[in-house]
Amino acid sequence: MKKDLQQSDVLFFIVCFVLGILAEESFFRGQIGISTIVFIVVMYGVFFWRFYGFPFANQRLGYLVAICIWLLSISFYISNNMFFYVLNIMVVPVLVLFHFLLITRPKLLPWTSFSFVKYAFGRMIEAIRFDFRFSASFLKVFKGDNQKIMVWKKVLIGIILSLPVLGIVLYLLSTADDNFKQIVGNLPEWIHQVKPETVFRFFVIIGYTFAFFGVLYVLGQKKMTVIEKNNSFSIPLDGVIALTVLVLMNAVYLLFTIVQFQYFFGGILQESYTYAQYARKGFFELLAVSIINLSLTVSILSGVKQTGALLKKWLQISLSLLILTSGVILVSAFLRMYLYEKAYGFTFTRVLAHSFMIFLVVIFAYTLVKIWFEKLSLFHFYFISALLYYTGINVVDLDRLVVQQNLVRYEQTGKIDLQYLNHLSYTGVLGLIQLYEKNPDLPGLKEILRERKREVTWENRTWQSANLKHQEASAALKKLTD
Repeated sequence: MKKDLQQSDVLFFIVCFVLGILAEESFFRGQIGISTIVFIVVMYGVFFWRFYGFPFANQRLGYLVAICIWLLSISFYISNNMFFYVLNIMVVPVLVLFHFLLITRPKLLPWTSFSFVKYAFGRMIEAIRFDFRFSASFLKVFKGDNQKIMVWKKVLIGIILSLPVLGIVLYLLSTADDNFKQIVGNLPEWIHQVKPETVFRFFVIIGYTFAFFGVLYVLGQKKMTVIEKNNSFSIPLDGVIALTVLVLMNAVYLLFTIVQFQYFFGGILQESYTYAQYARKGFFELLAVSIINLSLTVSILSGVKQTGALLKKWLQISLSLLILTSGVILVSAFLRMYLYEKAYGFTFTRVLAHSFMIFLVVIFAYTLVKIWFEKLSLFHFYFISALLYYTGINVVDLDRLVVQQNLVRYEQTGKIDLQYLNHLSYTGVLGLIQLYEKNPDLPGLKEILRERKREVTWENRTWQSANLKHQEASAALKKLTD
C-alpha cells in the first residue's frame, strides 16, 4: 500500500461505495427478484472496467461459469421456487467470487489443485488487510501536518463563533415564515426518528463497499505463487486392501442385483401399488448406497497410485463391476420413486430426486471411462457437470413439470392435492387456475383462488421483488370472476 492515497484509489473506492449502495438496495428491500440481474450487470461492469487490459486466465471455463452466474441471476426473476431461492442466495455469491479468482489467478496455477484453495484463502486475507491499511491511510488525510491541523482548528473556531449569530438569524427567519419555522422545528424530531434499521443499512453498505474494494483491488495485483509438487487431495491407499474391499462389496451388490432383476422382469411391482410404502422406504437407502459407491470409487482411483500390472487390472475390473452394479441400484431407486409418485402424486422433492439420479448416471458413466483412461480428470468433469446440472434445474423450472404431471394424473385418476399446488409457488397457482378453467366445480378450488386473489390485490411489492411468475399469476387471478 502506498503511503499516500492516490486519486485513482479514492475514485475506485467511491465506485465501490456506489456499488455497495446498489447491493443494499437490491438485496435488503424485500424479496429478491429482478434486482439481482440489475446488480450483476452493474457489478460485472465495474469488474471489467477495473480489469481493463488484464491478462485473464482460463477464459473458456471462465465464460462457462459467467454464463451460469447470469442464468442463476435471471432465475430470481423467471421462477419463484423457494428452495432454489434460498440456495441461490448462497450459491451465486460463491460462484462470483470463484469466477473472479479463476480468471485473475496466475496462469501456471491449476485451479483443480489444492494450491488454488490456499491461493483463494490467501487472497481473501490480503483483501481484508488491504482494507485496514487503506482505512489507516485515509485517516492520515485528516491528521495531516501541523499546518493542516491549524486549518481544521480555525474551521472549528469559526463554527463555534457562528453559532450565536445562526441562532438569532434562525429565530428571526422562523418568525417571518411559518413554513420555515416548521422545517427548523422538525429537525430535532427528524434526528430522533433515525431508526436502528437505518444504522444497520448504513453498516451493510459499508461492509459491501470494503468487500468489493478489497477483493477487486487485491485481485488486480499480480502475485508470484509457488506451485507445490504434491497437490493431491487424496490419501494414499494400498492396492491389495482396496481390492479386498471391492471384492466384498461387489459380492453383496451382485446378490442385490440378482434380486432386483427378478422385480424388473418378473412383473411383481407392476401388478399393483401395494409396494408404495416399500418403494418410499427403499429409495433413500439405495440413493445413499450409490453415493457411497461413487465416493469409494473416487477414493480408490485417486488414492491407489503404484501397483503391479496384474493388481491394476483386477482393480479396474472390480471398480467397473462396482460402477455397473451401482447403475442397477440407481435404476431400482428410480423405479421405486416412480411407483411412489404413481400412488401419491408428484412433488418438487420427488422430481428433484429423479433429476439427481439422472445426474448420477452421467457421473457414473464418466467415472467408468476414467477407470480405463487414467489421464482424464475427475474433478474437472465433476465440477463442470455439477455446475451445468444445478444451473439447468434452475432454468428448466421443475415446479412447472410437477404441476403438469399432477394435472395429467388428475385427468387419469381424479386425484389431486390442491393445497400442495397452492403452496408450491406461483407456478402452482397458475396450475390451479388452469384446473379451475376446466373444472370450476372442484370442491375447495374456488375458495383457494379467491384467497390468493385477495392477497395479490392488497399486496405492495417493490421493484426489487419483480418476478415473472408472480406477474403472470397476479394477472390471471385478477381476471377471474368470483
